[in-house]
Amino acid sequence: MKPVLSVITIVYNNVRDIERTLLSVIHQTYSHIEYVVIDGASTDGTLDIIKKYESGIAKLISEKDKGIYDAMNKGLALATGDYVIFMNSGDEFYAHDTVENVFATAENTDIYYGETEMVNDARESLGRRRHKAPEKFTWRSFKYGMSVSHQAIYIKRSLVEPYDPRYKLSADIDWILKAAKKAAKIVKVDGYVAKYLVGGMSKARHRQSLMERFDIMKLHYGLVPTVFNHVVIAFNLGWYWLLNRRTND
Repeated sequence: MKPVLSVITIVYNNVRDIERTLLSVIHQTYSHIEYVVIDGASTDGTLDIIKKYESGIAKLISEKDKGIYDAMNKGLALATGDYVIFMNSGDEFYAHDTVENVFATAENTDIYYGETEMVNDARESLGRRRHKAPEKFTWRSFKYGMSVSHQAIYIKRSLVEPYDPRYKLSADIDWILKAAKKAAKIVKVDGYVAKYLVGGMSKARHRQSLMERFDIMKLHYGLVPTVFNHVVIAFNLGWYWLLNRRTND
């Protein structure tokens, strides 16, 4: 039997983008999808749009939460599929047949992952993320940065844990690393599998996000390696900025 994928969308007051995400999930050609939507008691009309597509949603909750990862944990608690993926408001599967192609790649896999295309508010492509998804992903692959985005990783539900409430902006890194440590087989899917809407809370509160990332990497990789890795990250960022500056000039 084909595996069931639990797709979880969390949203709060995002009437502009929620419909695009809903349609991206509902119009997938893969039929074994359990769609879970967690709304944080939106007041801007978001819930009205969600209810237009309620027939394609397996489970819907609309209530106040304690933040993004509390909402994600609610989604995980409701999910019953073999695999889980988060496709939050504003983000999309890359194409209508993306999920079908993912599960056609290989069988008996713990984690599938692929590339992410960045898009702006006008839905214009900004190209691939700065961090290219590695050919072989392991829990060590994040030591120089988050090389696989949250929207582009399908994880067997038996491997995942709730998000750690200590982290307010970067708990997704810790969540993926914990699952990757348990995974026996991880497979890369060719090409793009997701579209990521640039922005979000972590960009607006960048300093706090970076501090959380450092703490998470220190937890998983150790203090000394993390300090060294951040020197490499700083160098890579500077080189990336210099190259792009020359290109723009």
